[in-house]
Order: sequence, then structure tokens, then C-alpha cells
Amino acid sequence: MRFLLLSCCAPCSCAVIKTLSEADEDFAVLFYNPNIVPYEEYRKRCDENKKLCQKYNVEFIELEYDNKLWYKLTEGLENLPERGKRCSICFAMRLRKAFEYAKEHGFDAVASVLGVSRYKDLNQVNEVAYLEAQRAGMPYLEIEGRKGGLQELRYQLIKELNLYNQEYCGCKPRKENNVLA
Repeated sequence: MRFLLLSCCAPCSCAVIKTLSEADEDFAVLFYNPNIVPYEEYRKRCDENKKLCQKYNVEFIELEYDNKLWYKLTEGLENLPERGKRCSICFAMRLRKAFEYAKEHGFDAVASVLGVSRYKDLNQVNEVAYLEAQRAGMPYLEIEGRKGGLQELRYQLIKELNLYNQEYCGCKPRKENNVLA
């Protein structure tokens, strides 16, 4: 089964990409993250993700940076906390595009690492993903990127590969106790 892995950034996806690659899974990485601002930050994350895929000989696909559409879909939700309605809308937008791309390009399923970060709710990601999978008529493969040693491998790879590790999700910096988290 050939599947498409929606990736938000290299630090969140590194352990999953390495593990899948070493298991000879048939997959490609899709980078579709129009939520990331500013554009310079988007470029850093995209380029780092591409470099990671090259290291593990995994196909990397970058889709357009449509930040205007993202802003339109999330208008009025700017001040909501993470894990709220804005995140669900963001996940739906990105997953919908992933499923569309997968169908158009002969993939059999879609997976994502959108729930790997400790700042995200994996159940929220999976709920949205299953709705989009049903809409697309294509399977969604759940990936748990925190358990089974993957979290530890992730931290090791971030350090070992000197991956650019951003300080916020993408849509806006998060402040906790007046310190960037």
C-alpha cells in the first residue's frame, strides 16, 4: 500500500519518517502548511523537511502556500487557544488537500504527523482525519508518533541531525508565562 504522509515539520516527523523508511514502507511526504507565518518561517520549515526526506531517500512533495485561504477559513478565531476550533479547521483544510492530492496521484491512503507535538491533541487530529477520509472515500492511517520509543528517537534525531526546531506551531507564537513555548 502506497500512502501519503502529511508532515507539519521536520522535528515532528523525523522519527516517523526514519522508522517508516527503515521498514521499507511505500510512502511519500507531503508538505502543505499554509498556516505557517511569516513566509520566511514557512520556508525554513519546508526546506528542513525536504532535507530530512532526502537523507532517508523519501519522496518529498510541496504544495502551494495558500495563506490567504487559511486566513479566510480561520477568520474570527485568531484568539482561540490551541486545540480549539481554529485547529480543527486548520487540520481539516490541510487533510482535505492531502486526500485530494493522494486520490489524484494514485496513493492508497493518507497518514499524518499533525498530532505528534505535545501542543496538539492526537484525538482531535484523528477525528478530523476520519471525517476527511470518509468524505474522500479513502483510508486514513493513524500514526502515533509519541509512543513505542518514537518520542525519544525524535529528540535524539533533532539533536543528532541539528534540525531547525521552531518555537511555535505555525499560525501564531504561543506565550506561556511570558516565554515562547
